[in-house]
Amino acid sequence: MTFPVVGMVGGGQLARMTHEAGIPLGIRFKLLSDTPQDSAAQVVNEVVVGDYRDLDTLREFARGCDVITFDHEHVPTEHLKALEADGIPVRPGPEALVHAQDKGVMRAKLVAIGVPCPRHRIVRDPADVAAFAAEGDGFPVVLKTVRGGYDGKGVWVVDSAEEAAEPFRAGVPVLAEEEVDFVRELAANVVRSPHGQAVAYPVVESQQVKGVCDTVIAPAPDLEESLALQAEEMALSIAKELDVVGHLAVELFQTRDGRILVNELAMRPHNSGHWSMDGAITSQFANHVRAVLDLPLGDPRPRAKWTVMVNVLGGDFPDMYSAYLHCMARDPQLKIHMYGKDVKPGRKVGHVNTYGDDLDDVLERARHAAGYLRGTITE
Repeated sequence: MTFPVVGMVGGGQLARMTHEAGIPLGIRFKLLSDTPQDSAAQVVNEVVVGDYRDLDTLREFARGCDVITFDHEHVPTEHLKALEADGIPVRPGPEALVHAQDKGVMRAKLVAIGVPCPRHRIVRDPADVAAFAAEGDGFPVVLKTVRGGYDGKGVWVVDSAEEAAEPFRAGVPVLAEEEVDFVRELAANVVRSPHGQAVAYPVVESQQVKGVCDTVIAPAPDLEESLALQAEEMALSIAKELDVVGHLAVELFQTRDGRILVNELAMRPHNSGHWSMDGAITSQFANHVRAVLDLPLGDPRPRAKWTVMVNVLGGDFPDMYSAYLHCMARDPQLKIHMYGKDVKPGRKVGHVNTYGDDLDDVLERARHAAGYLRGTITE
């Protein structure tokens, strides 16, 4: 029996965990990585080191692959169209992926299909930012470069036209958005296959620290059932309208006046879905593999009442391995997932998952473990 080969573009932790999910299925992975030291390159057997921005490199990499997928959204759209023209399945395809690559394209499409978004428009210069602010409730205004931003990078909150100069220095279009008065951030994660089967995970609460995801609580506490259903249906509708194949994360604002607005889209496994590795019957990574291969999707329901994920960031304590003894002895149910990265301050190097029936206990266990691994907690 010949098992398929999945070509994964990008060698980060998402590729590493997607590869892990494919191992029990006997799926072979081929990786296009920036360096041999990248997170996934340490564990995947067949690694090609090269530049994903070079079409010839992509074409050579795709030889022998049954499908191409990604752990980031930065491959040029025209290169993906060229691969499709060569007869190589690309999932998600370029017509879908462009909505996660370009925030201006995303906003225009979401508005066209009736999805609620913050007030926004493309702005030309700082004076235009001031005009955008005057059209609404004034400053502050959120500015985003339309391509390339992640984890708070490429995003500015400005209080005046004078503060608005920096985003334009990147030389790419800038999107202005109203600063939303929200009570919390949510995420709706769904997975869709080529023939249209789709599943939705419970809507989660995502807590950010300095623009970086810190804690995810599944399901989102005290979320009205009507809003949870609205978020799930919205995410499923977006996946269908954009013809997404694979995992789609829809990041949301829950506003103070009871609405939900779409903040960002990601068409790949996502930080807000890492809880599913231990907290769901089928993880986001396993379902992404199933989807891109057009296999039947797995059950996304949670295994426990509450699951909490906390990211482990690098700090001033580089020897995280020595902290395992304390963390594992203190909490035998704790799940630690490390990415094989060098420890640098503020860098995502892993995450922990905890689960149980008492949310306060589950939160405390996850935060203690992440803090101890980082070195901010010493007892």
